[in-house]
Amino acid sequence: LHISCFCVQPDISPHSLICGLIPFKAKKVVLTIDSELQKMASERFGDQSGACVVMDIFKGDVLALVSTPTFDPNAFNRGLSQKEWQDLKGNPRTPLINKAISGQFAPGSTFKMIVLLAALEKGVIRPENRIYCGGDMKLGNSNFHCWKKHGHGWMDAFNAIMQSCDVYFYEIALRTGIDRIGEMAQRFGFGDPSGIDLPNEKSGLLPSRKWKKKALNASWHKGETLLSGIGQGYLLATPMQLAVMAARLANGGYSVSPRLAQTYSNSDLGASDYEQTNNSFSEIKTFPGKSLGITRSHLELVREAMEGVTINPLGTAFKTRIRKLGRQMGGKTGTVQVRRISTLEREQGVKKNKDLPWRERDHAAFVGFAPIHSPRYAVSVIVEHGGVSSVASSIARDVLLEAQGRKSANPGVPPNSISEPLPEDNLQSKNDNDFKALKT
Repeated sequence: LHISCFCVQPDISPHSLICGLIPFKAKKVVLTIDSELQKMASERFGDQSGACVVMDIFKGDVLALVSTPTFDPNAFNRGLSQKEWQDLKGNPRTPLINKAISGQFAPGSTFKMIVLLAALEKGVIRPENRIYCGGDMKLGNSNFHCWKKHGHGWMDAFNAIMQSCDVYFYEIALRTGIDRIGEMAQRFGFGDPSGIDLPNEKSGLLPSRKWKKKALNASWHKGETLLSGIGQGYLLATPMQLAVMAARLANGGYSVSPRLAQTYSNSDLGASDYEQTNNSFSEIKTFPGKSLGITRSHLELVREAMEGVTINPLGTAFKTRIRKLGRQMGGKTGTVQVRRISTLEREQGVKKNKDLPWRERDHAAFVGFAPIHSPRYAVSVIVEHGGVSSVASSIARDVLLEAQGRKSANPGVPPNSISEPLPEDNLQSKNDNDFKALKT
């Protein structure tokens, strides 16, 4: 792909956003995007608003980066009228924002793996320890509710992830503490830009006692820890950060960072012109990266539970699973509440999303990886006000199935353009204790 670079000079007139383009010599860039996968993922959203990111869990190659709705960039070339600009700017579905890297959402239950790892690493709970869920948890004068009104009963770590029990995570979050949860979240990429080679990436928000005191001049409350334990409250993340988290969980707990530009060269494109340079923008990253320092058995438990989410009938994404053998996905669903539910409404019956205005419906979220026995792809999907998590998990299912079918992690570039062997080809030649693929 030949990308031309321009200096944009905006006119002070609102009727034309761009009045001049000053071209300068461009470089040849080989992108990691699989254009057909990108097209399929974008079309899969239909008229829904949201974002999707697909990553190679070893190299960090971003294979699809979708933000919907979009707009016609050619309109900027001819100049926008005042009405056209106001329609774009005032669109409640925010087409001018690249939601994949700049959209900031509470991650909801897709954050529960981080909370569990923080609790396990701190030693406040063991995998086999059980916590009773009766539908809510009382803290002071407040009740914190589980999504399942009458509760899940006794839950251990595996089932709490698989069935997404809120009360289990309220309890272990309270035992672990917000600062230790934050420390674990940082290891998985929350709270900082991912470093992808695109402008205007947001950092999300990783709350802590220190942050709240500085930002709001207020003390941290235990109830806020409970909300963070289920991925709500002050916590915010981008779809890109969620994809990075999924990739690091799936690759065995190693640091991997996303990239869009694989290589670049100043010469005309040709089979001999793909160059690997020392520039960090184009450097081919090798696996494994730096270990996140997490106990392997804890990572194995989390990944097995994420597999249970889709392949076990009790899993929250069982109905949207990949049925094709050898290509099944693991993952975690999330339903992100965007409005406060009053005590009166709970007593009378919580309103269904379909009966609410679009802006008051829950966001739908899903993070995942595939195939489960030898992961290569990670995905994150956010559907704004999608209502139920299955809206997101069904998109993720179709996108991961397409990526595997297309072998999107092995793009059709000249064979000499990527010098390192693929991770699954050389993984067993590494130290088995450190680099072998996780098995269920």
